Amino acid sequence: MKPLSDQYEPGKTLLDWWKGLDDNRAARAVLRRAGNVTAVTLTPHYQTLYKRLCAAGWNDEGRTHRRDALAAAVGLLAHVEQDDDRKLVVTMSKPPEGSDRAPVSPLRFMRLLESPDLEALFTGLRRVLPLMGHRANVLALSNDVIRWGDVVKKQWAYDYVWPDAKAQN
Repeated sequence: MKPLSDQYEPGKTLLDWWKGLDDNRAARAVLRRAGNVTAVTLTPHYQTLYKRLCAAGWNDEGRTHRRDALAAAVGLLAHVEQDDDRKLVVTMSKPPEGSDRAPVSPLRFMRLLESPDLEALFTGLRRVLPLMGHRANVLALSNDVIRWGDVVKKQWAYDYVWPDAKAQN
């Protein structure tokens, strides 16, 4: 499975769609109100994007999980207002200028890593995106949600900027 990137047609299509959300406030509002992955899937905005992505080369290979993961990513992207070029987990963990606290605390981050399924991950990320100032790397968020599993969890654990243990004692 090829990751979404701005060098790959489905990635370009997704990025263009996300950029267009600023001009399509109705689509953003509908997707933001979708409280779970099924609700995202049932929106005409997602279905239209899904068909565009398939025409651009997206191949879900008939796997329902991959379709659901794409729907989760799309639903989350409706909450992202600014693309951030940093790794997603760095945005979660690096304290903003003038602060010593991470937007997403280590405890909340650990709860995200423990998400037992896609629905739990979707709900958890919907809750942390406002803490991150609605900023995230659009394609990294999409790829991580679509590929969610042990490999992504471990990479997140390595990328998270953990507070210094000595500083806490």
